[in-house]
Amino acid sequence: MTSIAIVGAGPQLGLAIARIFGSQGLDVALISRNRAKLDDLVGKLGAEGVNAAAFPADVLDRDALTQAIGDAATRFGGIDVLEYSPLGTFDSTVLTTPAESDPAHVQHEIEFQLYGAMTATRAVLPAMHEAGTGTLLYTTGAGSLDPVPQVGNVNAAAAALRNWAVNLHKELDGTGVQAAHIGIDVSIAVSVIPGQPVSQPEDIAPVYWELHTTKRDQAEIVFKG
Repeated sequence: MTSIAIVGAGPQLGLAIARIFGSQGLDVALISRNRAKLDDLVGKLGAEGVNAAAFPADVLDRDALTQAIGDAATRFGGIDVLEYSPLGTFDSTVLTTPAESDPAHVQHEIEFQLYGAMTATRAVLPAMHEAGTGTLLYTTGAGSLDPVPQVGNVNAAAAALRNWAVNLHKELDGTGVQAAHIGIDVSIAVSVIPGQPVSQPEDIAPVYWELHTTKRDQAEIVFKG
C-alpha cells in the first residue's frame, strides 16, 4: 500500500499534505464534498507529477464516506495513510459558547469530527492490521487542548476526537499501525484570531510526514509555528 487518503482535502493544509506525501511517491486520494474543488486540486497535483484522484463524499454521510474510501483503496491498491481534517463552513457550523450550547449544537460537531473520523478509520484499519503497518492522522485546532469560549461546541467535539485519537495510539502500540493527533495552534495562511501567529500550510505539512516516518512513537504533536 503506497497511498494516502486525505479526508477534508482543501486548497490549504490538505493540498500541502498531498504535496509532501505525493513528492515521496505516494498516490493521493482526495475526499471532500465538492467535486469541482477536488478536480481543481487533482489538476494542480498532476501538474506537479503527483498521481491524485478525487472521491467526493460528505463526512456526515457515513455510507458515502466509507464508499469513497473503499473506492480509493480499490483505485490505488490500498490505503497506507489516512489523514482526517474536514473543516466546517459557516453555512453548516453554528458556533456556541459552553453556556449557550444545547446537546444539538455539540451533536452536530461530534458527528462531523469524531464520528466521521471513526467511520474513516473503520474503513482502513482492518487492512492495516492485516498488513502490520499503516498510519492514522487526525487534525484539530488547538481548542481541543485549550478551549476558547466563543467556539465551545466545536472545541468539545475536537477534544473528543483528540482523546479518541490519543487513546487509539495506545491501543495500537506494537501492531505496526501508528495513530496520532495534530493540534494546530496557529492560523493557517491568513490571520483569523487576533494575536494568534500565522503559518503557511507548507510549514505545517512536514509534521504529518514525520509522524508517518521518524516519529511513529509519538501520539501527538501541537504545532505552534
